[in-house]
Amino acid sequence: MSDEPQKKAYKAQGIAVTFEATRCLHAAECVNGLPEVFDSSRRPWIQPDAVPADRLAEVVRRCPTGALQYELADGGTETPDRPTRITPTPAGQLVVRGELSLDTRQGPRAETRVVLCGCGRSQLQPYCDHAGACGR
Repeated sequence: MSDEPQKKAYKAQGIAVTFEATRCLHAAECVNGLPEVFDSSRRPWIQPDAVPADRLAEVVRRCPTGALQYELADGGTETPDRPTRITPTPAGQLVVRGELSLDTRQGPRAETRVVLCGCGRSQLQPYCDHAGACGR
């Protein structure tokens, strides 16, 4: 089994959305923001052609973990928040938004949105996977 993150791509005219399931902490920003696009009872569960690309990109940016990402057909991607913001949760996770470079098992990764483990028990370090006290 590869250590590379597994991402699934969902393409529509104007936008491609990727989903990295191991990073999803079920904040439900996607399903609450665009239920006509994100429906876990449907296959495929993401229907990116259901709304205009700019509206879809707006809701993808709400995903706190970065499990959802997008690329516009013209090559445009998310602009990182500036300044970078770090917000601790009551459980000890760190919700971080900005221009980020994280050291992971796979090497450095550029990110714009992450939820980081605060207890050290995650098997997905530095990302939170709900395995330890900070994910509960």
